[in-house]
Amino acid sequence: MRNTRRTGRTAAAAAAGALLLAGTAAATASATPGAAPAGPRTPTCRTADLSAKLMQPLAGGMNHAGSTLQLTNTSHRTCALRGYPGLGLEGPGHRALPTRTEWGPTWYADTPAVRTLILPPGRRAQSVLSWTHTDSADTAAYLEITPPAATTHLTVPFNQRVDGGVLQVTALSIDVPLRG
Repeated sequence: MRNTRRTGRTAAAAAAGALLLAGTAAATASATPGAAPAGPRTPTCRTADLSAKLMQPLAGGMNHAGSTLQLTNTSHRTCALRGYPGLGLEGPGHRALPTRTEWGPTWYADTPAVRTLILPPGRRAQSVLSWTHTDSADTAAYLEITPPAATTHLTVPFNQRVDGGVLQVTALSIDVPLRG
């Protein structure tokens, strides 16, 4: 489901993403498939170019939970992503819930280096999410996902308890190896 409602979280994520994208011209080539500097002819992926999906849940101990987030280029043009997705929790009726997103390593994966990812049509990028949950945690119904450098977000179902609204997320990459 696509949602283009603006929130303070998405505006802040967009500003941070724009700063990350500003370094694109100085990026160096990488041996990682799909990771390369975006040239002047590779536009940034817009929210409307992408679909979002949460993959298999990641099991964890000590009240940890997680999932792999997948962004797929559903447009008919090649586009570029660089950095971290912005995240926001929503309750029933899409009511915004307090959320704090921490960029970097998660319980399940180290964060890959920030690189410009070139996504031809149909190509995917991923991040690994994690959070803790207890019986006292608030239950979210949806997850907002703001692509780097975007000002709008995608929304996916997310029926999860999240302590304090705190989510950890890795940088986007073609593949984020899980620990152990």
